[in-house]
Amino acid sequence: MGVVPHVLHCHSTFAQGGKELRSVKLINAFGRRWKHTIVSGARDELSARELISRDIEAVFPDGFPELSGFPSPARLVAIAEQLKHYDLVLTYNWGAMDVVMAHTVFARSFGLPPLIHHEDGFNEDEADRLKARRNWYRRVALSGVSQLVVPSMTLERIALEVWKQPQSRLTRIANGIDTARFAKPPEAGALRVVKREGEAWIGAIAGLRPIKQLHLLVEAVSDLPAHWHLVILGEGPEKDTVLAAARDYEISHRVHLPGAINDPARVIGLLDVFALSSKSEQFPLAIVEAMAAGLPIAAPAVGDIKAMVSEPNVEFIAAPNDPAALSEALGKLAHDPSLRVELGNANRAKAQAEFEEGTMIERYRNLYTTAVERRD
Repeated sequence: MGVVPHVLHCHSTFAQGGKELRSVKLINAFGRRWKHTIVSGARDELSARELISRDIEAVFPDGFPELSGFPSPARLVAIAEQLKHYDLVLTYNWGAMDVVMAHTVFARSFGLPPLIHHEDGFNEDEADRLKARRNWYRRVALSGVSQLVVPSMTLERIALEVWKQPQSRLTRIANGIDTARFAKPPEAGALRVVKREGEAWIGAIAGLRPIKQLHLLVEAVSDLPAHWHLVILGEGPEKDTVLAAARDYEISHRVHLPGAINDPARVIGLLDVFALSSKSEQFPLAIVEAMAAGLPIAAPAVGDIKAMVSEPNVEFIAAPNDPAALSEALGKLAHDPSLRVELGNANRAKAQAEFEEGTMIERYRNLYTTAVERRD
């Protein structure tokens, strides 16, 4: 590639969520050998933008067609016209599926570049059951992509069995992190809440959204001894719901919402147990971060979580949507410090062996580079 490739990224949102942070990590790793145009369907949700290195050429255009809406021929043509200006198109999740459809329909007639689609999970409206109409639309739209990339075994199965994608067009790349950074001691003053002597913290890194069901985590923590506090790092519309649950269970003094954190590696080690209560997950990066920090995990058995954690930790992955089961798992961990250490060490070893950032970056680099070179 003698000329710097120009990559178009189409996101439903560019807030600081898991897929966006992975995208930024890859953009920064590729350096100035690539240039990027980034479109967010939610035009005011761009907080991940501030994490892109300043020496990277990345622009956020104003005039790109809306990513979602009725997929009329005129609208799909308008989207396809925009795709002609790039060397590679990367799309992410259902919110960018109309871009995928426009590419599939008009790729040959417009001479469009290759498109790689990424699926990381589902919104609240598909957490319980995938929508038949969307499944049909995905099957048609994805028929023209160069590759469909998923991070989890669960999504790989859905892509093969429900969306009827051929194995040759499907790539699974596990999310990875810099495990060495997460193994370092935390910075005690990096949060807006101070861990006092004698306190123990159960923590979560999660957007405060309905699908995370964080009120169930509040309920699960409410039966623990008084020195156990709940610390949830994240922002979102469910903040009042979490605070209301804390009041209902009379543990407001033990529930803390310090907000989102740009660098979890600085603070995750302050936790004693990492927990989630989500209705739906696929391959949550926060689980990998907690494992690398040497923490035991208590979470529902959704997505790939049970397969992600170390073997000794599996029994603390509870039935989904069951606060009693989650509370039982947390109770066992809260009352056994040596068990927490044992599970944390096993989790760290597995994270270092299987979820290293460098491996993930190289797999994506090879995938994207191959797509561009084939076009050349």
